[in-house]
Amino acid sequence: MTNAMKPFGSSDEQPSPSAQPIAIVGMACRFPGASNISAFWRLLAAGQNAVSEGVPGSGVGRWGQLFPDDTVQNESCRYGAFVDDIDQFDDTFFRISPVEAELLDPQQRMMLETSWEALEDAGIDPEGLRESRTGVYTGISNDEYRMLVVDSSKPAEAAGCLYALSGTNLNGASGRVSFVLGLRGPAKAVDAACASSMVSVHDAVADLQQGKADLAIAGGVQAILNGRIYELRADSMMLSPDGQCKAFDASANGYVRGEGCGIVVLKRLSEAEADGDRIWAVIRGAAVNHGGASVGLTVPNTPALEEVMETALSDAGVSPLEMDYLEAHGTGTSVGDPIEIDAVAAVYGKGRPADLPLLIGSVKTNIGHLESAAGVAGVIKAALVLNRGVIPKHLHFHNPNPSLDWDRLPLQVTSSMMDLPHRPERPRLAGVNSFGISGTNAHIVMEEYRGSDGAAAGEPWAVGSGKSVAVSLPATVGDLPLPEQEVQPRQTRLLPLSGKSEGALGDLAERYLSWLDERVDQLSLESGALPLLADMAWTAGVGRSHFDHRAGVVFHDAESLRERLRGLAEADRGASSRTPSRVAFAYTGQGSQWVGMGQTLYESEPVARAVLDRCEAVLFQERGVSLLDVMFGRAGGEGELGDTAWEQPALYALQCALTALWSSVGVRPEVVVGYSIGELAAAQAAGVFSLEDGMRFAAKRGALMSQMEEGGMAAIFAPAEHVASAVEEVNAASSDLGLSISGYNGTHQVVSGPIAGIEAISQRFELEEVRVRRL
Repeated sequence: MTNAMKPFGSSDEQPSPSAQPIAIVGMACRFPGASNISAFWRLLAAGQNAVSEGVPGSGVGRWGQLFPDDTVQNESCRYGAFVDDIDQFDDTFFRISPVEAELLDPQQRMMLETSWEALEDAGIDPEGLRESRTGVYTGISNDEYRMLVVDSSKPAEAAGCLYALSGTNLNGASGRVSFVLGLRGPAKAVDAACASSMVSVHDAVADLQQGKADLAIAGGVQAILNGRIYELRADSMMLSPDGQCKAFDASANGYVRGEGCGIVVLKRLSEAEADGDRIWAVIRGAAVNHGGASVGLTVPNTPALEEVMETALSDAGVSPLEMDYLEAHGTGTSVGDPIEIDAVAAVYGKGRPADLPLLIGSVKTNIGHLESAAGVAGVIKAALVLNRGVIPKHLHFHNPNPSLDWDRLPLQVTSSMMDLPHRPERPRLAGVNSFGISGTNAHIVMEEYRGSDGAAAGEPWAVGSGKSVAVSLPATVGDLPLPEQEVQPRQTRLLPLSGKSEGALGDLAERYLSWLDERVDQLSLESGALPLLADMAWTAGVGRSHFDHRAGVVFHDAESLRERLRGLAEADRGASSRTPSRVAFAYTGQGSQWVGMGQTLYESEPVARAVLDRCEAVLFQERGVSLLDVMFGRAGGEGELGDTAWEQPALYALQCALTALWSSVGVRPEVVVGYSIGELAAAQAAGVFSLEDGMRFAAKRGALMSQMEEGGMAAIFAPAEHVASAVEEVNAASSDLGLSISGYNGTHQVVSGPIAGIEAISQRFELEEVRVRRL
C-alpha cells in the first residue's frame, strides 16, 4: 500500500516512536543558482560558485533594490548569493488574493512553494494531507520585509492592515503552510539565528519520535531585502570584503550573505519503509544546546560544541570513529573556523587512524551563508552525498588556516571532488553542524539508507521499495476471489499530468522530459527502465494533486513517453480548462469483437482476470465449454467469435471486466447507456442484476439469436422519412419477414432484417448516390 493510500501512523507492530530513526522521504530547495534538488546537485558536482557581484547605487539588479543610492562604501556590500525571481509568486495557485499576496513576505511565499514541491518529491499529494497530524517546522530569523512594509504607506483598508501584519509575522512562515494545506500537527517558527533551520529539523525529529506528529515538513527560509541590515553586517566586519566564504583557508575573512529556502519531509523510518517511500537518507540522532557563558555572545564555545556533537552521537548510538563525512558550519571567519575544527577534532579525531581521516566540507563555499536557512542547506547536501556516494569539491581552500596544526589533525578538507569511502559492512555516516550567532548549537547524525537486504541504493535517484497494492473491486463484484497466479507486468501505462493553467501543464511535461534526460543510463537498461517508469506513473497518479488542466500520456517505453511528452510540451496552450462533469459509460453492441480481445488485460490485470474467470465459470456451467478459449483464439476452442452464440457473452464479459477495472482505480460511472448486448453490461454496472445472472442472460440470448435465420444491418445516410418510405416499398415487394428501422441516428438510420432485403435497400440507395455502410 502506498503512502497516499495509508493513514500516517497506522503501521502494525512497529517499535515505539521514540526508538525510531527518521527517514528523509522528500526534499526541495530554492537556493542561489539552483531552483530544485537536481539543479543543486549539478551546481555542487560542477564545483560552481553562486555568489555574484554588483554595484550598490547602480540601479541594476538586486543591488539596485537594496541600495538605491551610492552612499554605501563598504566593499562587502558588493557581493551576495541570491535566488532568481524572488519577487514572483503564483498567488492564484494557493488561493491568495493579489492584495494579500503583495503584502506577503517572500519568505512565506517560498515556504509555501518549496513545501509543496517537497511533498511532491515525497510522492505525497499535498491536498490529501488535510486534517492529518502533519507538523510544519520553519527556521526563520530575519523580518526585513516587515521593515519595508512598516516604512511604506499604511494601507487604507482594514483588510490591508491585517495583511500587513499576518503577511510579515515570522510565525506565518509555518502557520500559513499549515493553513493552506489544512494540517492539524504542530506549527513552529524557530528563531535560533544561523542555527534556526537545523533546530527546526531537530524539533521535527523529536516530535515524530515522541508521537506528536506523523509527518513533518521541516526546513528554513531567508530573504535579503533590507540594505541597512546588509550594511550593518558589513560594517561590523562579519562579511568578506572579497565576497567568498573561504572556510578553513588562511585567507578566510568573513562570510558572504545568501538567501533561499530548503525543505525536508520527514517520517518515521519503519512507516516510510512500510509505505514504499523513496528514502534519501536517515536521521539517526540530533542534539541542540547553547554555548553558555563563553568569551562573547557571538563567539562559539568549544566545550559546548563538543558536547552537542557527543550528545547527537549518543542519541544515534554511533561511534565517532564510524563517521565518514562532516558537513561543517564553516562560515569562513577567522575566529569561528578554528574553534569549530578544534571541537570536531576533539570529538571525531580521538583514536582515528591518520590514513582514514574525517572528510570535511561546507556548502557555504558554493552558495554563501543562508543564515536562517543555512542548516537545512547542509542537511540536504549531506543527504545527497550519502545518496550519491560522492563528496563535491569544497571551494576556496588553497592554504590551510595556519592557526591549526593540520599535520596532527585526522581531518581532511575535501578540496577536490572525491568518493565517499566504501563501507560494505555498514551504511555510511555523515554529520552536520550548524551554529547560531547568539550561541545555539545543533548537530545531526545522518546515515545512508540501505534496503532490508543491506544493499546500498545504487542508483542515485532510487525509487522506493516495491510494495503490493491492495486490489479494489466494485461493490457489484465485490465477492469475487482474486486470481492466485501472478499476473504479467503491464505493457502500456498512463502518465497523468495536470496544472492550474495550460502553461503549467506544458511546463510539467518539460520537467518530465528533464527527468528522463537525467536517467538516460538507467533507462537504457530494460531491467532498470520498467520498474522506474512504473513507479513514476504510479506516483504521478497517487502522489500529486490533480488540477483542472489535464492530459494523459499513454506509453509503453521511455522513447514513446519522451515523444508524447515532447508533443504536449510544444502544443498550443491557448485552450481553457473545462469544469469536470458527470462520468458516463457507453457499452457497445455486436460487431466490435475480435479474436484476442481482452487477453492482455487478462494476463496483466488481476481485477479484469477475476471478472473474466467468473464469467468463464458461469458459461462452462451452462455449456460445458470454455468462453476464454474462443475469445483468445486458443487451440481447442469450440466456437467462432463471429457467431452470435459466442460474440454476445464475450462482449458482455469483457465490458463487465472493464467496468470493474476502471472502478478499481477510482473511475466510476454516474450514468450508463448500452446498445444491443451492451444494454446487459450497462444494466449490470447499474446493479440491476448480478454479474452471473447477466452472463446467463447474455449466453442464452446469444444462443437463441444464433439459431435464427441469418440477417444483416446497414447504415443509410439519408433522412429518416426517406429511409422509412424505402423500407415500406421493399417490404411490400417481398414475401420475407421484412426490414425494419432499428436505429434512428440523426444523419443516418440503421436498417436490419433478412440478407436479401438488406441487399435490395442498399442497392436502391447506392443508385441514388446515397452513402450506405454494411454493419
